[in-house]
Formats: sequence, structure tokens, C-alpha cells
Amino acid sequence: MIASIGMIAVALVALLLGGVGMWLLAVIVCLFMMAEWADLTKVDRKTKRMSQFALSVPLALMSPLAAGPHFFVLGVLGAAFFFVAIVTRNARLAAGTLYCGLPVFALLLIREQPDTGLVSALWALSLVWATDIGAFFAGRSLGGPKLAPAISPAKTWSGLIGGVLLASLVAYAIQVGYGLSPMLVLATPVLAVLAQAGDLFESALKRRAGVKDSGNILPGHGGVLDRLDGVVPVLPIAMLLTLLA
Repeated sequence: MIASIGMIAVALVALLLGGVGMWLLAVIVCLFMMAEWADLTKVDRKTKRMSQFALSVPLALMSPLAAGPHFFVLGVLGAAFFFVAIVTRNARLAAGTLYCGLPVFALLLIREQPDTGLVSALWALSLVWATDIGAFFAGRSLGGPKLAPAISPAKTWSGLIGGVLLASLVAYAIQVGYGLSPMLVLATPVLAVLAQAGDLFESALKRRAGVKDSGNILPGHGGVLDRLDGVVPVLPIAMLLTLLA
């Protein structure tokens, strides 16, 4: 629990600072994610490093000192995908460039929005944290039918409902306290379900690879992918909703 609080605190500080500091932390985390994705696909170290270098090009362009999260960077991210796919002939490995890179682009673009960027970015991340916390405590307290026993035996329907409820309450609190767009509040339950789907997807990847955790960089918490599996699908959708709002 202390480690989780520490990680959330670091993320919040980076979110408040924005700019180069936030971009740098996001890049470091993203490259660790890509390394773990490569390990799940069972490639050798040389191929893993090559995939990280390919991803580092669009990540560098996302810097506030370069192009920033401009939409043409998505084309460069797509080019990184095709480069890795063609060179390695491994589409699963190449998919990691999008899986890891898109959330970074989305978060940076959300945070960059004038006036609403900080609040919207806080909402996007906190709804995932709230979903995980609500699901954990509701699932342990209430138990009940399993959500997807073949993929993740510990997850329950009560946990999913608890996670959605807590995420919705947090979004409402952000609206009352900081003026979050009502449209984003209404979208929160759907994104909370999406966060849980992201968790199940990563569990399926680990099951296919025959491992318990995506990595061991976080003692007692597994890998970076294990901590951010819910964030990955939520941020791109949150970006689109933020632009519409």
C-alpha cells in the first residue's frame, strides 16, 4: 500500500509540473513498458532493445522542446510500428509500440489543453486508480461470482461494480471541486469498465506467456505493465472525450 501511494504521489507531482518533467517521466515509464511487452513476446535482448529504440523516436518528438503531442507524431508512431513489424517479422512485438506509445501521447495531449488540461488529466488517471481501489475492496468484502475466472480468477462482478461506483464518485467530486466537464463525469462508468477490461487483457497476455507478473521492477507489485494495464485503454478514449468536451 505504501509503495502504491508513493507511485501515485510521483504521478501527481509530475502532473502538476507538466512540461518537460512530466514528459520525461512518461518516456521512462513507456520504455520500461515496452521492455516488459517484449519479454512477454519472448524475444531476445537485441530485438527488445531495437523495439525500444524504434519507440524512442516518436517519444522524443512528443517533448515540449520538440513537436510536442502534435497529431503528426501519431504518424511517426505508426511508422515505428511498421518498422518493428517488418524488421522483426513479429506483429505482436510491433503492437507494443502502439500499446505503450498511444497512452503517453494521449496523456500529454490532455495535459496540454489550455485551462482544463490539469483537471482533465487528473480525472483520467484518478478514475483508473479509483476503479482499482474500489474493485479490490469490494471484491474482498463481498466476493461473489467471478468476472472472468479463466483469465483472472481473483476478479469478481462485485469488484467491478465497486470499482465503477468509486470511480464515478471521484469524477463527481472533481466536477464539484474543480469544474470537470459533465460529459466526462457521465463517461466515467464506461471508462471504469474499460479500465477493468485493460486489466483482464494484460492478465491474458501474462497467462499466454506463462508468467505471474510482467516484470519485477516494483518489488511486491510486479512490473510497470501490471500497474498501468488499466491506464492503457482509458487514456486514448479520455483524450478524444476531452477534445470533444
